[in-house]
Amino acid sequence: MKPEINESELLEGLARNDRKAVETLYRLNYSMVQAFILNNNGTADDARDVFQEAMIVLYEKARDGSLELNCQIKTYVYSVCRRLWLKRLQQLQRFGAPVESLEETVPVEEELEDHERKNEAFGVMEKALSHLGEPCKSLLESYYIQKKQMLDIAAEFGYTNADNAKNQKYKCLMRLKKLFFAQYKKVD
Repeated sequence: MKPEINESELLEGLARNDRKAVETLYRLNYSMVQAFILNNNGTADDARDVFQEAMIVLYEKARDGSLELNCQIKTYVYSVCRRLWLKRLQQLQRFGAPVESLEETVPVEEELEDHERKNEAFGVMEKALSHLGEPCKSLLESYYIQKKQMLDIAAEFGYTNADNAKNQKYKCLMRLKKLFFAQYKKVD
């Protein structure tokens, strides 16, 4: 279990420009913002810029006492980043709908919940991969992550031909699937 984070202490630390509070806010929120921007025509640089702008907004409001939160900090940061990014897209004319109408299309809370579910599933998959063992782990990484051809994988892993490598990849995938769902059921 994760230790509970006191959000009011985080905001007070941010207002004092406490390095630990700032790092905690980055650690807890950046990946969610980056995923949103990358999935919506942005780059990693765009994500850093937008997140930095949102952190400045949060810092200034926390410092002058004008921040009235009626949600979690991550929801606030996400919605500020979302609005900033949608405005930027609109300015770049890569997006046609006005920003106001987008708020009604997909509520921020639903997006956040979806993002958290995906992150949880990725964590479970990472754990399942770590329990998979060799050579299955390396074989699946070669195929799915490094995008190697079956012929190259067969040579690398010592299989007689690409069909044997493909057959082994399938068996490894089934083992990973079994591990994943066994752990996923424990999380639910």
